[in-house]
Amino acid sequence: MSIDKTSANLGKSSSQGEHAVENPEAAAAAVTAVDPRLLVQEEGLLGYWHEFKRKMKAGELGSLPVILGLAVICIIFQVLNSEFLSAQNISNITVTMVGTGMISVGIVFVLLLGEIDLSVGSVSGAASALAAVLTVNQGWPEWVAVLVAIAAGAAIGALHGFFFAVLGAPAFAVTLAGLLFWLGFMLKVLGEDGTINLDSDGLIGQLTTYTFTDVAAAYGLAVVVVALFFVSSYLGNRRREAAGVPSRPLSDTVLRTALLAVVSFAAAYMYNQYKGLPLATVVFLVFLVGSDFVLRRTTYGRKVFALGGSVEASRRAGINVTAVRISVFAISGGFAAIGGLFLASKIASANQSAGTGDLLMNAIAAAVIGGTSLFGGRGRTWNALLGVLVIVSIQYGLQLESIAEPVKYMITAAVLLTTVVIDSVTRKTQKTAGRA
Repeated sequence: MSIDKTSANLGKSSSQGEHAVENPEAAAAAVTAVDPRLLVQEEGLLGYWHEFKRKMKAGELGSLPVILGLAVICIIFQVLNSEFLSAQNISNITVTMVGTGMISVGIVFVLLLGEIDLSVGSVSGAASALAAVLTVNQGWPEWVAVLVAIAAGAAIGALHGFFFAVLGAPAFAVTLAGLLFWLGFMLKVLGEDGTINLDSDGLIGQLTTYTFTDVAAAYGLAVVVVALFFVSSYLGNRRREAAGVPSRPLSDTVLRTALLAVVSFAAAYMYNQYKGLPLATVVFLVFLVGSDFVLRRTTYGRKVFALGGSVEASRRAGINVTAVRISVFAISGGFAAIGGLFLASKIASANQSAGTGDLLMNAIAAAVIGGTSLFGGRGRTWNALLGVLVIVSIQYGLQLESIAEPVKYMITAAVLLTTVVIDSVTRKTQKTAGRA
């Protein structure tokens, strides 16, 4: 059946309902929405253009605004300073962003529920302080201290989730109290000196300093990423075909794989022009892929999205709302601890400033700027990558131009406000188009 016939039949069916449609324009927009896979399958390349126009009209912008914004940022700073897109600067950006990016991944989970976690900055500092004390002062093996710190972060998050999900306290108030409490805990653990230096050659120290110098490492990772993407896409399309639902044609999968290959091998070439492939980047990508799989390919992930859409509907569908909420805050705390370890590695110490300053705001801003909705129910962990890239790129670009620190805050705030406005406008557009 052609697309036009499908739309016509849907329209005919909708007009035969017992009740009149309150918003004919919204109904019409909803009716003409066709699965993009079917469009591409029947119309080829023209289908991409039709689907793109439909998404623009319906306010389904996805990650397009932040990608365009990132491109504009790169162009502006490259014009101002030719060192901005140098291999060294890009490598430094991708290593620096990992600590905040890890924390932002946990924030994405919480935002999907339509909630907020204000404690992640303090939890990251407390976790790094705990790991430093256990390693340096108590003589524990570093890998054990790292595991204990991450487990402690997850336990702290679960505790916050208990107060929120079981006792009914607002997440904002609970995590605000957590911000203050765990900041005090960190200062208490660090003691009077306030700083514990880490071994730069140890496990924590090498999180941000170790690089795979062999050129085969970067190119090998690019091959693995491209191959995994193609295989997962191909098998996913085969499953959809077997189920009798629209799937992407092989040409579409090949095109997407080719585009990913260009980006992956360009990044590998860039890394090899400097020191090599950073360990921090590899670890971050592994966590991004893993968390994205959990959200989009597991029953648990669907439950998280369902809660963000409607708590009452989720409860009636048999979802254990309390357990999911507690687990989401535990994930947020665990990622905060991991991010804190990377931040401590960057400065080779745990000190009283850990988890303070603009870390919390940057972590939340990264998730929102990347495309995660503040209203819940929409977002991906890859949004954390895009958002933190924007923030750290702005910081490095302004630093190259010797711009004062206050201006950095104002520009980051302007980017965040613009993103929130775009999110609000697109939600209204989706409601008008009957797509909310």
